[in-house]
Parts: sequence; C-alpha cells; structure tokens
Amino acid sequence: MADPSSYRPRPGQIPDSPGVYRFRDEHRRVIYVGKAKSLRQRLANYFQDLAGLHPRTRSMVTTAASVEWTVVSTEVEALQLEYSWIKEYDPRFNVKYRDDKSYPYLAVTMSEQFPRVQVMRGHKKKGVRYFGPYAHAWAIRDTVDLLLRVFPVRTCSAGVFKNAARTDRPCLLGYIGKCAAPCVGRVSPEEHRELADEFCDFMAGRTGTYLRRLEKQMVQAADDMEYERAARLRDDIGALKKAMEKNAVVLADATDADLIAVAEDELEAAVQIFHVRGGRVRGQRGWVTDKVEEITTGALVEHALQQLYGEESGDSVPKEVLVPALPDPVEPVQEWLTERRGSNVSLRIPQRGDKKALMETVARNALQALGLHKTKRASDLTTRSRALEEIADALGLDSAPLRIECYDISHLQGEDVVASMVVFEDGLQRKGEYRRFQIKGFAGQDDVRSMHEVISRRFKRYIAEKERTGEWAEGEDALTEDTFAKDTLAKDTLAKDTLTEDDGRPKKFAYPPQLVVVDGGQPQVAAAKRALDELGIDDIAVCGLAKRLEEVWLPGEDDPVVLPRTSEGLYLLQRIRDEAHRFAITYQRVKRAKRFRSSPLDDVPGLGETRKQALIKHFGSVKRLRSATIDQICEVPGIGRKTAETIAAAFAQAAPAAPAVNTATGEIMEDTEDGAPETTADAPGEPVTAGTPDERRGQET
Repeated sequence: MADPSSYRPRPGQIPDSPGVYRFRDEHRRVIYVGKAKSLRQRLANYFQDLAGLHPRTRSMVTTAASVEWTVVSTEVEALQLEYSWIKEYDPRFNVKYRDDKSYPYLAVTMSEQFPRVQVMRGHKKKGVRYFGPYAHAWAIRDTVDLLLRVFPVRTCSAGVFKNAARTDRPCLLGYIGKCAAPCVGRVSPEEHRELADEFCDFMAGRTGTYLRRLEKQMVQAADDMEYERAARLRDDIGALKKAMEKNAVVLADATDADLIAVAEDELEAAVQIFHVRGGRVRGQRGWVTDKVEEITTGALVEHALQQLYGEESGDSVPKEVLVPALPDPVEPVQEWLTERRGSNVSLRIPQRGDKKALMETVARNALQALGLHKTKRASDLTTRSRALEEIADALGLDSAPLRIECYDISHLQGEDVVASMVVFEDGLQRKGEYRRFQIKGFAGQDDVRSMHEVISRRFKRYIAEKERTGEWAEGEDALTEDTFAKDTLAKDTLAKDTLTEDDGRPKKFAYPPQLVVVDGGQPQVAAAKRALDELGIDDIAVCGLAKRLEEVWLPGEDDPVVLPRTSEGLYLLQRIRDEAHRFAITYQRVKRAKRFRSSPLDDVPGLGETRKQALIKHFGSVKRLRSATIDQICEVPGIGRKTAETIAAAFAQAAPAAPAVNTATGEIMEDTEDGAPETTADAPGEPVTAGTPDERRGQET
C-alpha cells in the first residue's frame, strides 16, 4: 500500500487550468482517469487526510504510485479526452457503466447491394441502421415477421443468398411472399433498396403517412372492384397496426427523446434508459456501476451520457435528452452532445406532464434493477470469495489467488498444435487478456513439451517487461535482449505495440498471476514448474487439473489433492479449465480451416486478397488457374507479366493437389469457384473425416 504523500506533486507544480489527470500504479498501469475545470483544486482533494476520503477513493490513492496530467484549452476538450482515455486504458477505478446484458438490435445492412434485415448484438458497424435495443431477440423476430408481409426485404444470410442465386430458386420466404427474392431477379437492386428504405422509415416512427397511403390504395382497389388486392392491403394495414401496438404511445407529440434515470446508494448506482422515437418506446437498456468516490447524481449522468453517445453521431443522438439531474457545469456536456448530433440538443430535467410521468416510470425500473443486481451480486461475491479461499487452503497458498492463468494445448492428431492462455481476476473472466500461441519449437504431438514451451515463452515476456521497466533485479537469471529476441513467440503475440513506452495501456504479458493452472496431470504440472524454475521464478504457484477424476496435482507430489465434488473452489477451477479448452480448440479449428483453404497463391509475394479473388473469378477455380499459361494469366486485370511469371513458378514448385474425396460416399469432388473442394464438413472450412460427429470431436484435444 503506497503512501499518497510519496508521490504528491510539489505546491505550485499543478496548473490552475482545465485538464485531464491519470493515476498510475507501481506497474505503470493507468488505474484512474478524471477531468477537472481546475486541475490544482481537483487534485488537492485526493491528497488530504486519508480518513476523510471515501473508502473507494482511499483505496485508489493508496494503490496508485504516481499522478500526471494533461492541460487542455476548454472543458469540452477535457470531456472528450477523458472519454477517449477511459476507453483506451480501461482504468479499474473509473465509473464504467456496463450493460447488464448484450442487448439485441434490429439491424438493416444498408451498405450491402441487397440490404438485409437481421438481429445484431455487440458493437455497431458502419453502414448499418439500428433500431432498438430490444429486451429479447424473439421480440425483434415477431416484429419483423409482421413487417415482412408489407416490406418483403431480404433476411437470409450471404450463403443462402448465393446458393439461391446459383440454383435460380428462392428460399421459402420468397415462395410465400415474405421476401422480394432479389436473389433470382424478381426485383432490381434499386427496387429492393427502396423496400429497405421504407422499412427503415416505418421503424423510425414515420408510420402515419404510410398507413394513410395504404388505406387510400385499399379504398381505390375496392372502388375498382379489385377485391383480392383490397383484401391484401387490408391485411397489410392490420399487420402494420399490430406491429405498432407492440410499442405503445407514451408521448403524444411524437417526441424523439432519450430518458435517463439513476437509482443509487453509497456503493453502487443503476442507470436505466428509455429510447423514445416518434412518441413510442423503441428500446430500453440498463447499466450498473460501482461508485469509486463520492460522486453526485449529475456526475453519474455525465458518465452515462459519455457511455451512450461517445461513439454515436447524427440522428443516433436525439434532439432531447431528459435526465434526473444536470451535470455541473452543464454547458460543456450540452455543447459536446450538439457536436455529436450536428444540431442543437436539449439536455434538461422534465418538470411536469407526460415526460415527468414517463421519467418516474424509468426511475422505478432503475430502482428495481439496482435491487435485483444487489441480490445477485451478494450471492456472486460470497461464492467467488469462498471459491478463492478454498483454492488457497487446498494448495497451501498464503493468500487467495486474485489472478489465475490457465493453459491448455490443442491439436488434431498432432497437426496444428496450438495453446491458449485464459485469465481470471477475482474469479471473473478477463477476456481482454486472453492469449493464444502456435507451438513452433518442434513438430509433432507432445503435450508436455508444448506446455513447457508455452510457459517459458509467457514468463520470458514477463521478465523482459520487468527488465525494461527496471523492476527486475539484475543477476544471473535476467534475460538479455538477445535471448528475448530469439524467443519463438506466436505471430499474434509479437505485435510491436506490446513493447511501447510505458503509457499505461494494458500490455500482453506485463502482470504476473498468483496461480498458474494447467490442463493435465503430473507430467504437465512438472513441465510448467520446470519452466518457471529455469527462469528463476519462485513466487508463482502451479497446479494441474486432470480431466479423468478432476484431481488437482501439485509439483513434486505423488498424490493429488482431491477437492469435494460440491466444493466452490473445484467448480471455479473447472470453469477456468473448460474456458481454456474452449479458447484453445477454437483457435486450433481456425488454424486447421486456414490450412485446408490454403493454396500456392498464398506464397506469391505481393499478391493480396483482391488480386487472388480476381484470379479465381477469371479462371473459375485453382485447378484451371494451375493449367493456365503466363499469357492467359496476364489477361486478368491488375496482373502484370512479372506477377504472372511468379504465379506460374509458384504452381510449378507446388506439389499437385490430391483429389478431394468424400469419405462417406467415396465420391471425388471437383473444385468450386473459390478453389476449395465441395464438402459437407461439420463446420465451414473443416475437412470431412470418417466416423460419427462424436467420434470426430474425440480426435481433438
């Protein structure tokens, strides 16, 4: 625990101007980012008597080892820089709202030639229009099913679309009138895009004009005695009204607004957001956060606005944002929102009428969410704490292992040998610190030797980081730069940015675990321990979890540690081991699929994906390209004679590909247009192998 006075800036050193400050720990990792109208006044608050600080603020300043700041010219710039740094550094003590679930959106891929309607989660992509978020994916599918009757937009995947175009047969939705079937040319790209635009307009709340137009068409059809068309239009109107009824009108003036409510206590806060478009609630979401310091409701609202609109622009930022309390000062936040939208944004507290009543509803939702979160978290914290204590007791550790790393080896009959490293902190996944390795030190299947290589490489990198920052004691066991340079780290863990200057960004191997878990028994544990001993590391515990009887093995012990089957510690170790296995086998399948899709074109220097695709498209398959002459290759746009000669030489040096055989039928399969044999593999790009699916999965380790 550090004494804040040891790194307190000298009097007069801190400028009295707007800026953003960062606290760093002893590893130079940024643990807190904040902004201030006056840096001098704000930072002085952190260096008062510890007894007068909020408990979480006290924990932060005693964890920190240094503080630094950046001066900006305006408070708006400080707001923008604070958001950027929180997103970049992911400081552990900052107020970070996290979705209590991954909310599904109704998305329309307007960037494609034939826009597609689908359910999407996760980060928003360019060229895609989003509607929502919705509470459940089935709610989106119900709405889409109703609207497809009126707006028959494509909903199929790229594979289904291409297959329908190849066979000139639409899918079932095309036959029943719920898809315009652009795949077979029933409508032109322009006509289909117009349908997608109308679909988006309806979802955006512009419903009245479209309904009135349909009603006029229905009356006209009835007057013309086109009764079947009139009946169809009547049913279309009914479907649209039914879809509209799913979102009741809450604001009579067709307002576009976001309503934000906060429920809080001394330690935590819950935020609920209602997205109102066209007077109807189009989406709802909620977040919960820890309160790191004594923070006002207005400051919580400010952080929520950063989270909501930090990546948004244009119409995604509504004209009106209703909040329970205004940030102090409110002008920079309002100016920032206006910049994001491109026009004026009203940020205010509702005082009366429908908006105030709706805000009360949002506030009730926030209060219920906080109560539910506390009930769950109390159980989760108790369970995780008990699990870590049981692991510490069983393994004879001095304290609970707050950071645990687990390693697993995966291969398919000795091919594509890879390894995974997963990280759990305080019993929770840290997916941003997962790493994967290719085994390059030798060829063939040897799990013990592979484990030794992976542990050695991971902790060589850790020692190198310690050496570089001066934290590793000089001595015989210190790695030289030459030794580190010869290390055979996987390509994906050799990125240059991992050795950048100390800037607080998370580094790939900078932080040591208290416990290393390996998937395996005595041999794997001995290999991991030997790797640590060779590097002179003696303060990291090692254990292994064997699958057969779920036994915990310790280095040098002849008998395993057997945890009770109902032990929370065993459950946690099993979850960590299973996550490492999942991560490893996923990477191994990717490597295997890539190997089976490889061709001599991959070895041609300077030949990118665009020109590869142009070659395959021109010749139809790799088989035909292999038999083409240099002059024929030169006919492909973008391929010069020198490149054509290199391509021909690459095919001449490569061994001829063996014919692909379907082992279930014995059929020899021809090359497809992309150069890969047609196959009925279990997963896209995976080879056909004999046996049942269970038998095939059993070949993977």
